[in-house]
Amino acid sequence: MPEIDPTEHEIAELGPQIKDVDDPDEIEAMLELEEAGEDRVPVKTLLEDRLEKLTAEDEETDPSEVDLTELTVADVANLVRQVDDADVLREMLEREQAGQDRKTAKGQIEDRIEAVEGSGDDGEETEVEYVPPEEKHPDLDHPTNDKRWVEGTSGGSYRDMWVYCETQQGELIDVSREMLGKARRMMDEYNGNEATGGTEDEAPTQDYGGDEDGDPEDVVAVLIGDDVADLAEEAIAYGADRVVYTEDDRLERFRHKPYTEIVVDMCRDADYDWIDYHEPRYMLFPATNNGRDLSALVQGELDSGLASDCSGLYIEDAMISNPAKTGTPGDSKEFERILHMKRPDFSGFEYSTILCIDKPHRDFHPQGGSVIPGSFEIPEADPEREGEVVAHEMELDDDWFNVDVTDYDQLDEGVDLTGHDVVVAMGRGIGDSPTEGIELGLDLVDAFDDAAFGLSRGVITSSYSFDGHVEQYVGEDRQIGESGQEVEPDVYIAAGISGAIQHKVGMDESDTIIAINTDPEADIREFSDYFVEGDLFEVLPRLTEALESGELATAMREVSDD
Repeated sequence: MPEIDPTEHEIAELGPQIKDVDDPDEIEAMLELEEAGEDRVPVKTLLEDRLEKLTAEDEETDPSEVDLTELTVADVANLVRQVDDADVLREMLEREQAGQDRKTAKGQIEDRIEAVEGSGDDGEETEVEYVPPEEKHPDLDHPTNDKRWVEGTSGGSYRDMWVYCETQQGELIDVSREMLGKARRMMDEYNGNEATGGTEDEAPTQDYGGDEDGDPEDVVAVLIGDDVADLAEEAIAYGADRVVYTEDDRLERFRHKPYTEIVVDMCRDADYDWIDYHEPRYMLFPATNNGRDLSALVQGELDSGLASDCSGLYIEDAMISNPAKTGTPGDSKEFERILHMKRPDFSGFEYSTILCIDKPHRDFHPQGGSVIPGSFEIPEADPEREGEVVAHEMELDDDWFNVDVTDYDQLDEGVDLTGHDVVVAMGRGIGDSPTEGIELGLDLVDAFDDAAFGLSRGVITSSYSFDGHVEQYVGEDRQIGESGQEVEPDVYIAAGISGAIQHKVGMDESDTIIAINTDPEADIREFSDYFVEGDLFEVLPRLTEALESGELATAMREVSDD
């Protein structure tokens, strides 16, 4: 007998409860009770969807047998990354050619075959010949000609995780606190200490016991501005071991050139006793407008890679067979202390894990990424934590300040979509009549006691024309997703939203997700508790009317049956 008897509950009550049930047998028992009792179609659909999700998680896809016609190109790309057998890959290629014959899918498989076998014609393992860029492309003004240190980094020494902490109006912004807490947890586990400061929601960070000599590695916070020294103790309280800061009146607002020069000078050229390494091992930035700008510029100057807009981070060894990384086709090599950076891929519907890995004759350090605000918990500050505060002194070139900000607008306050019982979000499904779509969403918001109105990025970036009375509700401050706000309401209603990963990361912690979409194959269906296949212009008015009349559960059953 299952703990939850579905016949004793309305469907609106069941959704949040079964999300915590992870035993397929328990769900099957609930399904049998419902079939023997009221036998409600929406309830059975809800239980069957949960059962399908649980059983799918238990099944591992066999690359040698999987039906590629049932996979998207993104699915194929993710699957082949796990295959190291060239014969299995060639069989997959043949099945793809005999099936949908998608050019992009075939390219993913062929690239993986080349990575596993190498590109040599004779199949023999031969070391990849290294040719310096200025010799390989003598006719080009190669950028590395002015960066002789690139070659010097091969075999260099690296330590610590650096975190650029953005400030606004003299305070640390929340994502800076999030990154410090996440960095603290990762480096505690990296050093072999018990992690502190919040819960861990990613793959476990590997215990390395510190650097190669066993010395613990630190979290180093970076502060830049006109009056930031007072924030150093707060950064330490949130997890930093050391804070390096630069103050100057001209740094009141973010500027590309001076901020980049300062960060690079801090982490590579500064002459401090505690910096006994060539560059930091890892570096984190916030994925804000300024943080994205700075992260690209700094990592470019440091001749390293960057994973932008990350929502997951962990440190782990990685086994790689790509000959561009190993130096020899056919060989696999284990790379240690790799920062795994999880972010949505370019399809928008899958996650990719980015690795910034060294290659022969060149080391890519610091391994760096920018973090989507709201991806991690803000830890509880520890005012008793102790750390070192370092004032970074350097001459700031006047030429870096040739552009002045003479005027700017600043919102007194934005729209906070968090903390509400219900969030109603609209997507591109409003395209047939944008103004009417917004009006219907606002009507539904008004029908709840405590609800907020949000938008997907697709609406924000569209060229829709809105009438004046709804324009005030269409702005970036209402965007939900990786570059907007993250919400966790009791009920999230997504109308006309496809369910791209960029949006999912902003709302998938909601207790109950109700999706309305005309496309029965929309990705949002996979992570919704209720999916209504229908036109939002027809469904939303019915939901609003049902709320106002107190018959929401009945209306939900009706629209689900329709």
